[in-house]
Amino acid sequence: MRHHPTSWLAFALTASLLSASALAAEPEEKGPKLKWQEGPGKISLADDVAQLQLQDDEMFLDAPQTIQLLKATGDQTSGNEAGIIQPASDDGKWWALFVYDKSGYVKDDDKDKINPDEILESYKKGTEEANEGRKEHGLPGLHVVSWSESPHYDAQSHNLVWAMLARDDTGAEVVNYQVRVLGREGVMAITLIANPKELDSSKVEFNKVLGRFTYQPGKTYAEWRPGDKVAEYGLTALVAAGAGAAAVKLGLLGYIGKFFKLIAVGVAAAAAAVSRFFKRLFGRGGDQSNPNGP
Repeated sequence: MRHHPTSWLAFALTASLLSASALAAEPEEKGPKLKWQEGPGKISLADDVAQLQLQDDEMFLDAPQTIQLLKATGDQTSGNEAGIIQPASDDGKWWALFVYDKSGYVKDDDKDKINPDEILESYKKGTEEANEGRKEHGLPGLHVVSWSESPHYDAQSHNLVWAMLARDDTGAEVVNYQVRVLGREGVMAITLIANPKELDSSKVEFNKVLGRFTYQPGKTYAEWRPGDKVAEYGLTALVAAGAGAAAVKLGLLGYIGKFFKLIAVGVAAAAAAVSRFFKRLFGRGGDQSNPNGP
């Protein structure tokens, strides 16, 4: 494996590089023993708020172990992590992190008012402001390059999607592909973690996974009823929440704190040392089990 899930309270892309530096020096014997559930099977997510159908060529890491993994790699956790899915093959080139935030029903009234250029500029400024701290720790600066996929919302599936490309001072690229699936009581944040060069092919497989994700009856977006809890933010704030201090210029400062528990996100690091570490960590060194087995 090459990739690294992490949560960060300001901007998701930065964390991979912060963690990559530390992981490169980790000895091989470190890391939790992971017991993956092999498909096929039905996976319950976030205390049965949602479910995911696991195929026979996929495997899943449950919520407690996902949190254990994040902590073992030095990352912050929110407690909302619901699990990780990845291909079962040894050459699995992607994986996806699920995080559920019971923040309430997010109205999509602003679906036609999302301003990608303004949000991107805020991300760029927020990331540059954070570079001073990274350099103090001997880490390369990170620079947001562009949208890899501009934010867009599907009013039928109630999925909010975007992807961002960043590059560090060494030239290594990081891609951050995000999906937010709106529900009656909150939002499921699903992050595809993949090498930028393999993103297109990985998205094809990832979108099939999304097609097998559903909220349980009574928990879907369409089943909202007057009197249900309504989130204090909309779609624009969901996208912009990771922009850090620069979001003040978008008038979003009041929203940012509300997302710190939501933004547990994934990133892809291209460094060979990280690749080797995760191949050992996720490689078939940990136990595996079939959820339908004994």
